[in-house]
Parts: sequence; structure tokens; C-alpha cells
Amino acid sequence: MSTSLRLANRTLGKSVSTRATSCSSPLCSPRVLRQQRFYSSEQPRSGGGGDRIKFWPFLALIGLGTAAYIQLANTRVKNKDMPPTTEVPAPAAQLSQSKPVFDPADVTVVFVLGGPGAGKGTQCARLVAEQGFTHLSAGDLLREEQNRPGSQFGQLIKDYIKDGLIVPMEVTIKLLENAMSEALRQKGTTKGRFLIDGFPRKMDQAHKFEEAVCPAKLVLFFDCPEKVMEERLLERGKTSGRTDDNAESIRKRFRTFVETSMPVVNYYESQGKVIKVDATPAPEDVFKTTNKLLTEKLSSA
Repeated sequence: MSTSLRLANRTLGKSVSTRATSCSSPLCSPRVLRQQRFYSSEQPRSGGGGDRIKFWPFLALIGLGTAAYIQLANTRVKNKDMPPTTEVPAPAAQLSQSKPVFDPADVTVVFVLGGPGAGKGTQCARLVAEQGFTHLSAGDLLREEQNRPGSQFGQLIKDYIKDGLIVPMEVTIKLLENAMSEALRQKGTTKGRFLIDGFPRKMDQAHKFEEAVCPAKLVLFFDCPEKVMEERLLERGKTSGRTDDNAESIRKRFRTFVETSMPVVNYYESQGKVIKVDATPAPEDVFKTTNKLLTEKLSSA
């Protein structure tokens, strides 16, 4: 090997050695393949705040959850003590007033009660001709409303009557009030006498009517055995076309009357306002008794 070639090799070796010595970067060091360990033999660090688990957010969440649960429990207790709310038909808002629509000094109201088939309508028609009353049948008003095109309560009334149930009082009372106002308007007066047939059928109806429309002066009660009433209704059903003049509906109506309407009769009887008439004789005989007793009671009232 020539002298110049040996000098070149020495120079190159020194250069490489110098670079290797002067380079401290990991990239310059030879790579050694080592098996990584997935555990550590070092002791856990202490005093380092970065790796410590922070518990205060969990405590805050627990506190908020507890407060919400207590609030929910208190709300349920309050709601349990409150009476359940029911959906009320639209006329109910119009019944909330401080005094009745009609003055009892100008308007006389006589409630006419009795089981279905007791003959209330027949006797009322005779009293209209004899004493000048205006006869308003709650049942007739409801049936007219149920058949009126576009009625808001038509289907509701139909279902209640078919099942022998009592139509919500807000509907019935508003229909009666409107009919009374229209009757007085047609006569051009503020004074009148009304026979309200088949109403009230429950105590709450009686109280609400007297608060919102007019206090009742008397109650006509036509007393009749169920067997007699059923025979009359079945006979009437042959020509009346009424959906409730059938044996099943009749029995439901009897039960409803006994359970809900008789307490109304007993209530007014305790006030000395009931005229009780036996409705089993012939209609003419019933009317004679009714007309006599009603005239006497009204004159002394």
C-alpha cells in the first residue's frame, strides 16, 4: 500500500472517531433492541399533585343528587295531600262568579225529581198550563245539545246517557242557565217561574246551581216503585226512539238515581223544601195532588 493511501485511511478514521465521540444525541448512538417491561420496580411517587385522584367533583355530584332527591320527595308529599285534578269542560270557567245570575226574589226555581219513568214530564206539562211555569227538562236539553251540529259536548253527552251515567255538571248547568235566560228574553221580563225537571241529580250539582244560577225554592219529588217505572219505560221505548229506553240502561239509571239523587231529596227534605207525591195512581189523580200541594207551599213560602 502506498504511503499516501495509508495517510488517507488514518485521516478518515480519526474523523469518524471524533464525530462519534462528539455526538451525544440518541440518534447517533447505536440502536440496541431491548425487551420493554410492562411493570415498574420503582416505588410510587409521593408528593406529586399531578397524579393524585381528586375526589371533590364526586362529592359535589353526590351533594347535588341528594338535594334533588329531597326536593322530589317533598314535592310528592305535597301532591299527595292535594286533591286530584280533573279535566273540566269549558263552561266551568263561566260558572265561577260571586253571586247567582238570577235573583230569587224575581225568579222562582222548583226542582222536579223522581226516578226514570215516574211521570215528571207529564206532571210538568200540566203545571205549565195550570200555573204558568216554564218547563225545562235537563234531559231534553242534553239530548238537544248532543244532536246539535258542531256541538262541543255532543259525543260526551251521548256516551254518558247511553251508559246511564250523569253528564258533567258544568255542561248541564250552563245549558239550564242559557235556557232560562232565553225564556225570560222572549217574554221581555226579568221575572219568571221555572220547573227544572230531572235536576239536580247529585249534591254537587245542587250546590253549584244555587251558587251560580239561582237558589231553589222547592223540590217536587214523585215517588214511584221501580217495577212500575220499568214497565212505563219499556212501553215508552216502543215509540220514543230514545237509546236509553232499554232494560239494561233502565236498570243502570235506577241504580244511579238511588245512589246519587236520593241524597239530594233527603238534603232538601231536611230543609223543609220537599213536596212528596205518590206517582203510582193515574196521571190525572197525581196532578190533582201535585197542583194542590204546590199551590199551598208556594203561597206560604
